Amino acid sequence: MTLPRFTPADDPGANFPELLKRVGLNPFPANAGSAGVLPHATTCIALTYDGGVVMAGDRRATAGMAISHRTMEKVVQADEFSGVAIAGTAGPAMEMIKVFQLQLEYYEKVEGQPLSLEGKANQLSMLVRQNLPAALQAGIIVVPLFAGFDLLAGRGRLWDFDITGGRYEERDFVATGSGSTLAGTVLRLGWRQGLTRDEAVALAARSLWEAADADAATGGPDVLRGIYPIVASIDASGWNRVADATLAATYETIMGEVRKR
Repeated sequence: MTLPRFTPADDPGANFPELLKRVGLNPFPANAGSAGVLPHATTCIALTYDGGVVMAGDRRATAGMAISHRTMEKVVQADEFSGVAIAGTAGPAMEMIKVFQLQLEYYEKVEGQPLSLEGKANQLSMLVRQNLPAALQAGIIVVPLFAGFDLLAGRGRLWDFDITGGRYEERDFVATGSGSTLAGTVLRLGWRQGLTRDEAVALAARSLWEAADADAATGGPDVLRGIYPIVASIDASGWNRVADATLAATYETIMGEVRKR
């Protein structure tokens, strides 16, 4: 058996999966359960305010060009003083959150005290790293956000992650998912020092509105069905989810401004 030969312009180099494709052996066929047909969670954001953090995520999950779920919960309470928001392949992401919640609860029961907020971020980083083979081999990517109130520092903190498990603390705000560029732009323009909780909630709602207006994978408020994004704040008193009635009033204000424009 002789090795295949390639012209300089067609040489796959050291990329073995690409070599297989060039000789007609696709290692990841599109019809073999590829990530393209699995439900994907999309846009999530987090931002700090004076006294804590706000996390928010839309409710839409997509499978290719179809809407697979309209009421997915992408922002989930991890424990009393922290939360996780997920973007990426929905199934592994939700499983990762369940394992993360269990680990935090187990640590607290064994040690008699909760893990530090930075320790929780490290623990989530390890779970993301364990998903790396699936991310590289089949594109099953999970990219979470983690945020919470640091009881030792007395302030809200937030982190984002990459597919290798690398964690990066952000000072002011962060966005992930397909609409992250649009949502992040709104946060960048609207965030300032000394935001109140209500102002942070309103800014989070507006960032998701603008993302949904231009990104098909991001779901905006569904007034007809009464479906609104999940928005929660975390401060010294713990996790507090914003009621749908409050979000309905916030989005009614935003829609009024859009009508005037």
